Amino acid sequence: MRFVIVTGMSGAGKSTTLKTLEDIGYFCVDNLPIQLIMRFAEIAYAKDNDINNVAIGVDIRSGVYLEQLSECLQQLKESQYDYEILFLDSNDDVLIKRYKETRRNHPLARNGRIEDGIKMERSRIAFLRKEADYIIDTTSLLTRELKAELDKIFIENAEYSNFIINVVSFGFKYGIPRDADLVFDVRFLPNPYYDLELRPLTGNDEAIQNFVMQFDEAKEFMNKIADLLEFLIPNYIKEGKNGLVVAIGCTGGKHRSVTLANGIYKELETLPYSVRIVHRDIEKDANRKG
Repeated sequence: MRFVIVTGMSGAGKSTTLKTLEDIGYFCVDNLPIQLIMRFAEIAYAKDNDINNVAIGVDIRSGVYLEQLSECLQQLKESQYDYEILFLDSNDDVLIKRYKETRRNHPLARNGRIEDGIKMERSRIAFLRKEADYIIDTTSLLTRELKAELDKIFIENAEYSNFIINVVSFGFKYGIPRDADLVFDVRFLPNPYYDLELRPLTGNDEAIQNFVMQFDEAKEFMNKIADLLEFLIPNYIKEGKNGLVVAIGCTGGKHRSVTLANGIYKELETLPYSVRIVHRDIEKDANRKG
């Protein structure tokens, strides 16, 4: 029996999450009043029912009663009703964009400014983020990628780390990713762009990978970055950091950076963290140098 409380920022993907959990057999209730959670747990854990797993959605719509949730969680613990908290988050810029695309108002934006509503919401639900067993940042996730993250937790029962690593390849011509924590420049490596047969390909193609990785400098770079990250990540976690964006850049973001980012991603996959990869500029103008 799993009793999951799904919460987080409005617009971060709670509806999609509850629908996904419902599809894999969870009994789901969205926006359950705080006052009913304890009673709902009693029913769910009763021996004479056939409910296997449940998920309830709790968010800022609970209004003033949200402040009672801490007391409710304490009651669940005292009654030995096991529960898990899944917190969905996203950065402010993406949340604002999602609200504007759907033309919805933020529930706390009384003055009409979405930014103010988001700021107030973050403050009011900060305690839930601290209590969360799982945190999923949906900033750069497609719906299918969010579902894959949920599958890891609720189907595969894999060990899940709240520390999220994003490996991003990019082209310096298009600017450094604004959210990058670490930036590595691989323009020192020979550029396959100047080979007319290789130019149309990308770092996802074997021919480009073979070209880039034939050089000892590329292999040494890969090993040094892997060692550096293996050292840094536990120390970042120790200091309370919950995510890391590693950006690998070349001229156009199509050949060298993609190859090296793929290699670093594979190295990090062996570590006990949630790792994602994004090739930001791979689809940009094919005539740009890579």
